[in-house]
Amino acid sequence: MHNIDNTSTSGQPTNANGAGHRQTTLRITGMTCAACSTRIEKTLTRLNGVRQANVNLTTEEATVAYDPALVDIQSLRNKIDNLGFGTASTSVDLNISGMTCAACSARIEKGLSRLPGVTRVNVNLALESGHVEFVAGTLKGSDLIYKIRQLGFEARIKATEVEALSMREQEIQRKKWKWILSAVLSFPLLWAMVSHFSFTSWIWVPDVFMNPLFQWLLATPIQFYLGSQFYKGAYKALKNRSANMDVLVALGTSSAYLYSLYLTSLTSTGGTSGHNHGGSVPVTEVVNTATQGPVNLYFETSAVLITLILLGKWLEALAKGKTAQSIKSLMQLAPRSARVLRNGEETELLPEYVLANDLVIVKPGEKIPVDGIVEEGASSIDESMLTGESLPVDKKFGDRVTGATLNKNGRLVIRATQVGADSALSRIIHIVEQAQGSKAPIQRVADSISGIFVPVVVGIAIVTFILSLIFQNSEGFSAALERAIAVLVIACPCALGLATPTSIMAGSGRAAEYGILFKGGEHLETAQHIQTVILDKTGTVTHGKPVMTDVISAPAWSTNELLQRVGIAESSSEHPLAQAIIDGIREKDIKIMFMPEQFENIPGSGVRARGYNQDILVGTRRLLADVKVQVPPEALARMSELEGQGKTVMLVAVDNVWAGMVAVADTVKETSSQAVSRLQAMGIEVVLMTGDNVHTARAVASQVGISTVIAGIQPEEKAAEVERLKQMGQIVAMVGDGINDAPALAVSNIGMAIGTGTDVAVEAADVTLMRGDLNSVADAIELSKRTMRNIKQNLFWALAYNVVGIPIAAIGLLAPWLAGAAMAFSSVSVVLNSLRLQKMKL
Repeated sequence: MHNIDNTSTSGQPTNANGAGHRQTTLRITGMTCAACSTRIEKTLTRLNGVRQANVNLTTEEATVAYDPALVDIQSLRNKIDNLGFGTASTSVDLNISGMTCAACSARIEKGLSRLPGVTRVNVNLALESGHVEFVAGTLKGSDLIYKIRQLGFEARIKATEVEALSMREQEIQRKKWKWILSAVLSFPLLWAMVSHFSFTSWIWVPDVFMNPLFQWLLATPIQFYLGSQFYKGAYKALKNRSANMDVLVALGTSSAYLYSLYLTSLTSTGGTSGHNHGGSVPVTEVVNTATQGPVNLYFETSAVLITLILLGKWLEALAKGKTAQSIKSLMQLAPRSARVLRNGEETELLPEYVLANDLVIVKPGEKIPVDGIVEEGASSIDESMLTGESLPVDKKFGDRVTGATLNKNGRLVIRATQVGADSALSRIIHIVEQAQGSKAPIQRVADSISGIFVPVVVGIAIVTFILSLIFQNSEGFSAALERAIAVLVIACPCALGLATPTSIMAGSGRAAEYGILFKGGEHLETAQHIQTVILDKTGTVTHGKPVMTDVISAPAWSTNELLQRVGIAESSSEHPLAQAIIDGIREKDIKIMFMPEQFENIPGSGVRARGYNQDILVGTRRLLADVKVQVPPEALARMSELEGQGKTVMLVAVDNVWAGMVAVADTVKETSSQAVSRLQAMGIEVVLMTGDNVHTARAVASQVGISTVIAGIQPEEKAAEVERLKQMGQIVAMVGDGINDAPALAVSNIGMAIGTGTDVAVEAADVTLMRGDLNSVADAIELSKRTMRNIKQNLFWALAYNVVGIPIAAIGLLAPWLAGAAMAFSSVSVVLNSLRLQKMKL
């Protein structure tokens, strides 16, 4: 039995691009090259009710957006099965409580059967258990439990021994043993070849190795058992009037095997001597009993070809597995258990079974299992997995915490808010999976070539065979066959098919490690072309939270005395600027001794309070002027200077005498200036766009080196400004964090949301920057450029390999076994080149 939460990758079908539509991910088996994935994609897209289908050869998954009123998951599976492929299924066993009669078990069976993707349900009343089988990737264990609870019962997944290997790892092991067994059977055939070379003729070869019947016995299981996957794949492809790599391999190896079998039926062993026929492939020489002339066998050719291709498939699977390492790394961040407080008792559960509003206890040194709000306790939390910030963040009652972050030093009781697929970590994993499973526009070039590649190669092989017979008749049928086989087996559509998706997987995975989440391959491709970056001010260039920056006291007052008075006055105010002042006073370790005796909030002007038996005013010029407080000219000049820097300045008067001033500002992030410089060094124009006043906007812009400022505009005007730049031919990226940025994020070529911002902004964006650091914008563009460069290298290699290799094979300069080795390792080289992205430094 598979543990569903280990094998499922996409979760429950979700709405996709409109009401009435769902999206699901099916895990497909049996694909061998890009032609397979293209065929499945085209067929699914033609189905009535399917809005979009995207099949990824690398992840072996199909993501389908469909209308459940017109088509269901079983119909999608049936169509894939009809094409000759399969969809992986998985199962889960449940303990179910609360059933009292057969009607209960029947109701549960009926309810679960209606879930999308469920293929079989068996609920046993006597054992109080259930067994559910469903399409891998469509559901999670928590979905089944939630449905059973909706029906009025309780359920939990049976405690089972976790499988040692995932499905992908099991497949890798299977491929490993297949090529090893094939190599063992091929070894005697390779040994027999040594006598055919003058420089190795001194090596002893057992007579039995040269016997045609012995060679036939070794080659047959390789051809039809270990190589059966090629025949199955070829049959499925031809049945659906298409062709793939399996067709080429099956044709090439079968030609060599069947021709050798035919000759074996006519021959007697001609001893241990042999020769290198045609100057290329060493084969066994036997005597034709009908003509008494020497003939050459090709058993070793077909056996070695299959062995090398199986080896290449194993290495390819290993490399492809590494491209998915980023997803594994993200999943490993999740804690293994959660301590939930229910009915006054602590219960240890898997995190996926925690429900919204559950109280979760987190002890020091433990990872927080779910997103939630602190109900009890205080601690510092290591959020580096989310923000990249190494310094712990203090959390207290009412503060939000994120699942998978580390509780450092205090006991916390957290009320769960976002659980399961709604948690921050699950959303991050989903976005990365979505990006890795999507297609970049550049891949369509490879897809179009792959669609006609195999028929063209078969045609070239036939022409090569005919021309060799006509113009090289002295070399005979054997040489013509050899060249045709070499053409068939050297061609490699796999390298073309893997060129783009492996780079997208590796690039988007590496981006995730840097806290940059691309929502699709198309965004990863577009980012390299960005010409203009528009930055929102508040929360993007600045911290988004006002802080006290300056304290200036009159000669008669010390800073501490002044701030004690200001603190008393502002302690009863709910204004954000008042809170910034109070926080600033506390950071200076100045204690506010008592609450004000009297307090008055003067809207738009400031506050009036009484403390220390003194009347305290904190507010604007107008407030002090109304009560006839005289402010020295030099103080007013300093006030204007601070305001010119984008700061809000409040004057302070005690007993109607000016005592000083306090300045508050939303300070610029420490890295913003460096990030702007990096973008400008890339030749990108940087624009600051904000709803704030021009004065403040220009002050912030001057601090970070931005010369173009657009200020005082509404959210809809931000979107219009983006459209104006796009109409001028600019590729525009919008970077923001708030609800007011969502329209502009949506209409830009690339919308980048600061991950520390609102959910609305993150949802509207194409790229999420989890770290809240503007350097991530430059990093995202650099990642895009390097990933696209890597894809172009892969495509160049794949195309150049085939363009150069096929003619060389056609003119007889390449032995079939060497051609097979080249084909096997061409796709491996493409994947290995993609893996370089995982080591990329920014």
